[in-house]
Amino acid sequence: MPLAFDRLLRPNLKKFKPYQPGTSVDEVTRRYGIERPVKLSQNENPLGTSPRALAALRSIESLSDYVEDDHAALRTRLARAYGLGRDNVVVGHGSNELLALVFSAFVDPGDAIVIAKPTFSLFRKDADVAAARTIEVPCRDGVHDLAAMLAAVTPETKVVFICDPNNPTGTRVERDALFAFADALRDDVLLVIDQAYREFMDADAADGVDILRRRPATLVLRTASKIYGLASIRFGYGYASPEIAGFLNRVRLPFNVARPAAVAVLAALDDDEFVARSIASNNAGKAQLMSGFARLGLHAYPSAANFVSVAVSVAADTAYLALLERGVVVRSGDGLGMPGRLRVTIGTSQENAAFLEALETLVAVWGEPVEAAR
Repeated sequence: MPLAFDRLLRPNLKKFKPYQPGTSVDEVTRRYGIERPVKLSQNENPLGTSPRALAALRSIESLSDYVEDDHAALRTRLARAYGLGRDNVVVGHGSNELLALVFSAFVDPGDAIVIAKPTFSLFRKDADVAAARTIEVPCRDGVHDLAAMLAAVTPETKVVFICDPNNPTGTRVERDALFAFADALRDDVLLVIDQAYREFMDADAADGVDILRRRPATLVLRTASKIYGLASIRFGYGYASPEIAGFLNRVRLPFNVARPAAVAVLAALDDDEFVARSIASNNAGKAQLMSGFARLGLHAYPSAANFVSVAVSVAADTAYLALLERGVVVRSGDGLGMPGRLRVTIGTSQENAAFLEALETLVAVWGEPVEAAR
């Protein structure tokens, strides 16, 4: 008699859909025989990895011992950037782990969280795993509707998530609006500001740490994956009050940050030249893509990140597959809560040009985009 394995699964996960990463280069090569596809799907740094980080990784002579679990030097260095103390910093196996720790530490089954729609999919995923209730507030023109999100907060709300810049739309909120929202939010609600793309934002954008200074129940998330080109080593960090950081440290796994990650990030944090080149490349690439979209009559949200959300006149999956067949890998908005849109990583000049060339041939077939895609 076959075992009824589904009896073991928690009921709230019976219809749960796991996270779906973007299509890999290897998969495109296998499926279409394209040796050098243009990958613009996972918001990676097109310039590669910080040279200082790579040099530091090469200096590691042994991986046989457990490193200190405290990561004092790294946390002190991260804190110094804002004049904070080491106790204000919590580190993790990517910022995604820190998101999961928020639910482990603060959210009981039945508690409510408030998020935008669309926004980073792991907010909803982690809530579903924790059997929490997710209140989704539609974005307005791709931007968090902060007034509506504030109105959605109830006595059962434990956490509000703001993704700034927002993934997948690429937009940011106005600084004064975010400060007003934070001031109005109840003190006993944790405000999580996910700023994975903070380094790409303009000078007038909000910095979540400024909100933390005036509102202790705040967690500001960052990552080394994007600006430093360290996505594969998995390192994220958060700024918080010592109390919030302490609660997160209670539930995290011991030795959650591997030695290669700690060594690479500590070196990358001083690689100002690579950061400057990455920002300059991103700004130039963004202008290149936005100009191309305007020429093709395609609407794109203004981006504060290293990717752009652009509308197409066919189903997003249809557009994604058509580009895939031409060796260009993007993300379909259908799986990201953005029907009728593609999320496109800003690549090198050559990669952007290849994408625009492929897109132009398809737009000629698809016809004019529909206004409703906004």
